[in-house]
Amino acid sequence: MRLPDLVHRVGGLGRQRLILLGTLTAGHVVVHWYQVLFSLVIPSLKADLALSDVQVGTLSTTRQAVSTAFNLPSGYLADSYRRQTSLILASALAAFGLGYFLVGIVPSYGWALPAVALAGLGSALWHPAAIGSLSLRFSERRGMALSVHGTGASIGDAIAPIAVGALIGAFAWNSVLRWHLIPALVAAVLIWRSLGRTYQDGQAVKPSMRSYVQGLRGLVTNRQVLAVIGANAFMGQANIVILTFFPIYIRETLGYSSFVLGVFVSLLYLLGAVSQPIMGTLSDRFGRKAVMLPSFGMMGLLYIALVFAPKGVPLALVVAALGLFFYAVANVTTSAVMDVAGERVQSSTMGVMSLFSQPFTLTAPIIAGIMVGLFGIKIVFWYSAVAALTACVVLIPVRFHRVTGASGGPH
Repeated sequence: MRLPDLVHRVGGLGRQRLILLGTLTAGHVVVHWYQVLFSLVIPSLKADLALSDVQVGTLSTTRQAVSTAFNLPSGYLADSYRRQTSLILASALAAFGLGYFLVGIVPSYGWALPAVALAGLGSALWHPAAIGSLSLRFSERRGMALSVHGTGASIGDAIAPIAVGALIGAFAWNSVLRWHLIPALVAAVLIWRSLGRTYQDGQAVKPSMRSYVQGLRGLVTNRQVLAVIGANAFMGQANIVILTFFPIYIRETLGYSSFVLGVFVSLLYLLGAVSQPIMGTLSDRFGRKAVMLPSFGMMGLLYIALVFAPKGVPLALVVAALGLFFYAVANVTTSAVMDVAGERVQSSTMGVMSLFSQPFTLTAPIIAGIMVGLFGIKIVFWYSAVAALTACVVLIPVRFHRVTGASGGPH
């Protein structure tokens, strides 16, 4: 896909849809800035609260568990009250700010658990509402739209580690977290005010409970959906283990500073800002499986490469290559499920995916923490590699289909 062709395709979307896509993408930058904070403060949080590896894994699991538990209720709210979508999105940003503010003031592990849980709620509130909205309004270019939205995530994930890593190097890590409350609240107000009219002007037909349940039933009995959810469960295990223990590997095993940790975490997402719209557009043209299968395979091989990569430039190159796929392929995975989801349950699709895949994902950091105590930190790279390659095996026998929904008008 040449750049002029991509620009032409995006330019033909219409002013209203471009404003929506641009605003949600900008908001996604903020969301992932806050999401990546957790990985950056894990080493400092572990040291200050004297946490074990299992407790670190439990904190990561708690944050993810809350996100999982509220994904479906959040999706139902977004599907049922589409005119209030801007308020749901604003609440997500506020939850991030307050959650990390609390992480910055907690005195013990017990208090840290509900604090990280609140931060997990922010993710649950944002993603079903934003992705469901884009899926409906860009039904004919779903992969492209979700990937452009995902590019915002990669930008936030790439910029935040360097900026926050530098701040943590200059100031106390808990002070940095407390300062993040104010920009979160400002961003929440901006999202609420800027998109309020957009959603108020859209259609707001609330699905009946019967039609809603029928839509969910059709979704969870679809073979394509089940295969994607299964593959997503394995990829989720791989990714959450890396996000939890790779920062500890960089700080404790390799002895790098907080700033260098930020650079490495940034590399994990940087190239995704370029690869995401390309992968999304390619998946619209050639099919979701044609993009997902090789991407999962490459991630498995790159996780193995982490085991053997020497510190310094070789390790940085492996991490940067991993960044081509780490977040980008998730939007193609989501598109593959939304391709066969009914219009009534587009936002809830995120909740369905989480509901069935996350129970397997949530235990991964705790299991990995136990394995690290037994075999050393590099075992987590083998764990992630096996999980990613298993995801490939799950997808191979399944034939994918795509149903283009309603037109891209307001929903």
